Amino acid sequence: MKVAILAGGLGTRLSEETVEKPKPMVEIGGKPILWHIMMHYSYYGFKDFLIALGYKSEIIKKYMVDYCSLNSNLTVSMQDGTVKMHGGYKPNWTVDLIDTGLYSNTGGRIKRLAPYVNNETFMLTWGDGVSNLNLQELLAFHRSHGKLATLTAVHPPARFGHLELDGDQVTEFSEKPQTLEGWINGAFFVLEPGVFDYIEGDNTQWEKEPLEQLAKDGQLMAYRYTGFWQCMDTLRDKRRLESLWASGNAPWKIWEEMDASIGNGAQGLHRNSHGAHAVGSGA
Repeated sequence: MKVAILAGGLGTRLSEETVEKPKPMVEIGGKPILWHIMMHYSYYGFKDFLIALGYKSEIIKKYMVDYCSLNSNLTVSMQDGTVKMHGGYKPNWTVDLIDTGLYSNTGGRIKRLAPYVNNETFMLTWGDGVSNLNLQELLAFHRSHGKLATLTAVHPPARFGHLELDGDQVTEFSEKPQTLEGWINGAFFVLEPGVFDYIEGDNTQWEKEPLEQLAKDGQLMAYRYTGFWQCMDTLRDKRRLESLWASGNAPWKIWEEMDASIGNGAQGLHRNSHGAHAVGSGA
């Protein structure tokens, strides 16, 4: 099954990092957040990727082309320029890198991927968010309802410290990562090729007309997830993710260290399957 990742936006809200690189290449723990997302999908057995490129696409292309050599020991023949790689982690991934336009909107980028999904069910997410969502359970839910689209509904991250008050006295202060009220679109979609008919062209924003019309048509379902989810919209978000990674307890790191066992989640690697519940999204 193809996994589409949108990686072409300008990332203006993280301009401190995105002047010289696209947002999916902003690093967490020395690795691009795009790598973290791909490791998540790979853990659950999804290894066939479509990366929708735009802004500074050459940086992502170069990273993918050079990945194996930069993560291996090398023997270089100076006489003929041949290079042999020794050891290192070489993920069993296939990655299609597709230029989807510098200024295309999210819907336009998705529609440009239509020729590459082979008229089959596919997954979709943004190149700036991580989670410990069980992707196999998400797929099973999608297949159970027969609709065109499933999105993952999550509680929004809290932007401010939470206070419990007794009169004017603060009885509890906590910097909670997520609120317990309301649901937002957390991406991590599963989609049928029929969704392409809801996208007019390059200027279409996926989160507007297509999702709104899918909901009106009764074709949009929500998989409610209460486990860890975090987007990287701002420098504050990046620093939070960096802090979690540095602590050695990053919730989204459900894979083992990089060895031959990666990608075999169904065969017994530890999983985080925090509480999820499905609900239909109507008009």
